Amino acid sequence: MANILFLVHRLPYPPNKGDKVRSFHLLKHLAARHRVFLGTFVDDPDDMQHVETVHHFCADLHVARLEPKFAKLRSLNALLADDPLTLRYYRDAGLQDWVEKTCRHKKIDAAVIFSSAMAQYVESIPRLPTIVDFVDVDSAKWTQYAPNHRWPMSWLYRREGKKLLAYEREVAARSARSFFVTEAEVNLFTRLAPECVVRVEPVCNGVDADYFAPDETCTTPYAADETPVVFTGAMDYLPNVDAVRWFVADMLPTLSEHWPQLRFYIVGRSPTPEVLALAGETVTVTGTVPDVRPYLQHAAVVVAPLRIARGIQNKILEAMAMAKPVVASSECAAAVNAIFGQELKTATTPADFIAEIDALLRNPESCHRIGKAARQRVVTRYSWEAHLASIDQYLPTSQEVNQ
Repeated sequence: MANILFLVHRLPYPPNKGDKVRSFHLLKHLAARHRVFLGTFVDDPDDMQHVETVHHFCADLHVARLEPKFAKLRSLNALLADDPLTLRYYRDAGLQDWVEKTCRHKKIDAAVIFSSAMAQYVESIPRLPTIVDFVDVDSAKWTQYAPNHRWPMSWLYRREGKKLLAYEREVAARSARSFFVTEAEVNLFTRLAPECVVRVEPVCNGVDADYFAPDETCTTPYAADETPVVFTGAMDYLPNVDAVRWFVADMLPTLSEHWPQLRFYIVGRSPTPEVLALAGETVTVTGTVPDVRPYLQHAAVVVAPLRIARGIQNKILEAMAMAKPVVASSECAAAVNAIFGQELKTATTPADFIAEIDALLRNPESCHRIGKAARQRVVTRYSWEAHLASIDQYLPTSQEVNQ
């Protein structure tokens, strides 16, 4: 077994949002093969109760507390230093000290970095083999936010996109290997960083199809006289906020005319004021729920109208694993290895979404057929272990560690 330093920007448990699902399964994968020394942040006080659970996977654990409001203010110092705001947001002296002491005293054999912002903690460690899971091209997200905002936020987002891309390129260039969640993200990054073309590859997201599985004993959270259309996700994440606001403004009114009993459920933690304001006669905002599976299992249709998200969305894979028909935006659907129309429905415009949802609601047999095919696709194609095994070749073997 090797000693692996694993640095993650958010406590990888509970796996209740996209990045934490991926980082948790990566932690489990590493812990099954190596001794893991985990450095991470907690940015939600509710997550402190899960620290001990995470500790069971680790030889050692350091958790730095992060208060988002103060971190945002602190990150503005980057404007004076010409740095990405993201690096200052995740900069912590205590975590840096722990990383340096751990590398000095525990004979760390390699580092695994989850998200580019955590790479700053190993810059001072000489000759440490490092691999990086970027997940998405985060710099492109910031650039994509800019046109949807007025100055000065538009300027700030464009600046962050530019500065963070420069840092992402530096990180990829000095790492042994870097990973992104899809081939499309790899292609995007290598267009932006052509010098890294031979240093990056995709590691696809997976889903726990045993956990996300239909259960006949699962009771419905919905009223008997309503037709639930469901969106799931962390509701303080800008792409999710944009998605539900778009759906409520441009799709729900027409759908409600066709289907008076239709109700749109927004299911997920930390809804922003903009999301809470959507609640009303035809919209329910649940906030945190103890288990998302009943909301998926008893949904008539699951929607993912994301316009500015990148990579494979776990919310789509989880709904497919629950054997539900999913209507997803074409860009998000393109990242999923599925047969469109048979295993996953796609849409681009509000009219497309309305037509696809309407057609599904009118044909329960089609819903069942698509849901069954969707689950089969997930079971055969989206195993976490199968995907994560590809990183093992870039980590030290037992024989190399013992030499």
